[in-house]
Amino acid sequence: MASIRLIFLWHMHQPFYKDLVTGEYRLPWVRMHALKDYYGMVKLLDEFPLVHQNFNLVPSLITQIEDYIAGTTKEAWHDLVRKPASDFSYAEKGFALTYLFQANHSHQIVRYPRYLELWQKRASFRTPEAAIESFDSQDFADLQVLSQVAWFDEFFLDAPQVAALIEKGRDFTPADQQTVLEAEAQILAAVIPAYRGAVKRGGVELSTTPFYHPILPLLCDTNNGRLSSPGLPLPRRRFLQTNDALEQMRRALEFHEQTFGQRPAGMWPSEGSVSNEVLTLARQVGLKWLATDEGVLGRSTQSYFERSAGGTLTSDSAQRLYRIYRHGESHDAVAVLFRDHNLSDLIGFVYSGMDPKDAAAHFVKSVKASAQPVLASARDAVVSIILDGENAWEHFPRSGREFLRRLYHAIQDDSQIEPLTISEVLDRTHDSASISSLVPGSWINANFNVWIGAPEDNLAWDYLAEARDFYARNQQSASEENRQLAYEELLIAEGSDWNWWYGPEHHSANDKDFDELYRRHLSNVYRLLGANPPDYLQHPISQDLLGKSRTVPQTAFIRPQIESPNIGYFDWLGAASFTADRRSSAMHGKKFLLERAYAGINEEDLFFRLDPGSVLQGEYQIDTRIEIQPISIQERRKTVLATFRLSSSRLLSAKLRHSDDLSSGNGAGGNEEDLHANFEKVLRARVPLAKLGAQSGDTLLLRFTILREQLPVDSLPAQGWMELPITAEEQMIESGDQVW
Repeated sequence: MASIRLIFLWHMHQPFYKDLVTGEYRLPWVRMHALKDYYGMVKLLDEFPLVHQNFNLVPSLITQIEDYIAGTTKEAWHDLVRKPASDFSYAEKGFALTYLFQANHSHQIVRYPRYLELWQKRASFRTPEAAIESFDSQDFADLQVLSQVAWFDEFFLDAPQVAALIEKGRDFTPADQQTVLEAEAQILAAVIPAYRGAVKRGGVELSTTPFYHPILPLLCDTNNGRLSSPGLPLPRRRFLQTNDALEQMRRALEFHEQTFGQRPAGMWPSEGSVSNEVLTLARQVGLKWLATDEGVLGRSTQSYFERSAGGTLTSDSAQRLYRIYRHGESHDAVAVLFRDHNLSDLIGFVYSGMDPKDAAAHFVKSVKASAQPVLASARDAVVSIILDGENAWEHFPRSGREFLRRLYHAIQDDSQIEPLTISEVLDRTHDSASISSLVPGSWINANFNVWIGAPEDNLAWDYLAEARDFYARNQQSASEENRQLAYEELLIAEGSDWNWWYGPEHHSANDKDFDELYRRHLSNVYRLLGANPPDYLQHPISQDLLGKSRTVPQTAFIRPQIESPNIGYFDWLGAASFTADRRSSAMHGKKFLLERAYAGINEEDLFFRLDPGSVLQGEYQIDTRIEIQPISIQERRKTVLATFRLSSSRLLSAKLRHSDDLSSGNGAGGNEEDLHANFEKVLRARVPLAKLGAQSGDTLLLRFTILREQLPVDSLPAQGWMELPITAEEQMIESGDQVW
């Protein structure tokens, strides 16, 4: 009987944050993510021995974790949380208030009441420096502890000492601080052995990525950027370093074998980036399989994948996608797997906004529905789910553990689904299709436009090419140690992570750090070879950030005319507004359907307005979740859900529901009544404050979510809330210059 051979490949990666010359770690994210997800993701499988899975571990990530385990790292964040808060300098206080709140608001900060209290105090000031005088030593001590505990893996939160700290909640002592540091060391030390143990027990396959996570086709030839995107502007200097690409692959395989005791059979090329040159290199280094995205297969075969409105593949599309492909006919042929983009993105971007039970059921149903045409033809369906194994879980309650447990239970209990490692699938599958050529592309739109083409991207490539040429001309003049370090810095600078943050697509609170670190790596090449770096490396590549989210508080009462067909500018003047962040951060692929939200009150009513980012096609539902927060942040009182059903440009219904059950994600229960609303290009609504039960001194917390086929496809804000204090108009005017 035909079955669904379900492949999960979790990609674990962080940029290389270490300056090889100074030994300093510029950013803390290897340590923080090692505390949070790397251990738990593989440890969870102990509960599900029949669910076999794949983990792709990038060598440069593992080397950095080993650095932390050895205790040899220098990292400003870590130094700060280890220091007595009473000894903080003015600069260290500003650093703490700038960086120790870098966590998901909804699922890491809000989870700990004291952390939320400190965040709200900090948010009431425009700058970290302005807030310093309001924070005493105990505030900073509590911030030190909670900013770390918020990143702890769920498995370690139950440890007696950590659980006692969480129960204590505040007023932490130096002894508590030491407990946190010891727990961190324990978690970090457990990561690599957890993967070794999983492989030894069976059911887990480990794969690798080129050592410093470069875009291999662009290392081979930056002109590949134009092959996948005709007309794309290219760097001034053409970069041609196939030998570097080969070196990055060879090093990865050797390092993996040294670390885990066996050579990996396969590789997820950085960002799923492949080309014909990469296939040749894969065969040269002895890889058995590579994986990339369905978009590359579609472009390579000129046969794209069609889906129903609910996301189910059509019969012909399923037959083409759910199989193994092979490149080459001889013993060194390489198998190529193509990920189901839609199913992978459901986990990465959609299910965090759903009830875990419903999300798990929806995934299993979707897999079976898409695979059904293949099973009906008496062939096994090979379904590849490949995604980031770390960043998504910040957006799930409790790191997504309930969702994963429910998902693995459902898969393990379904007789039609076999969750397997990739090597197990290859051993059992004998009807692969041949593929002779691949259009160069990545998992993002089957091209490389995230990493090349924009002015910032191209300038970064030009600087890299200049440094690479300088190394080739001058390497013989340096000592062997310096020559090796200089080459290592070049390999690091070839990584994809720097250009991820250049250009218009992505940004983070650490853009400046990434820019400076990239230029530091290139500058070190020159220094190690006995020369001064070029002056241009002293100047930022990044321009002013574009498209960042922006919140403006309410400055005056508003009274917009909801019934009017005209959307008057002055009607919404003085309202609070939230502008969407159009550049996603460490993850890519989220749909952006909501552009901007406005909200404001007067003496009697709450008004809000939602501007779609594009014309909405088909039917959608918009849920506006409103929580009434009294003055005391400990006592949330009531939830109200305003639900709008839209069809293209028409409002079908508008309902208001009340619920006192905050654990309910849909506001179920309570009475339902009509809501005063209008939808002509933008959605506008009015709700009497009396209906909300809001009183002077309360704060309204608003979040807008747009759903299609009952799946949440976009939210505004993506995390946290749009805050609207219920206050007198003159108090609004006093604070009206705040923008954050």
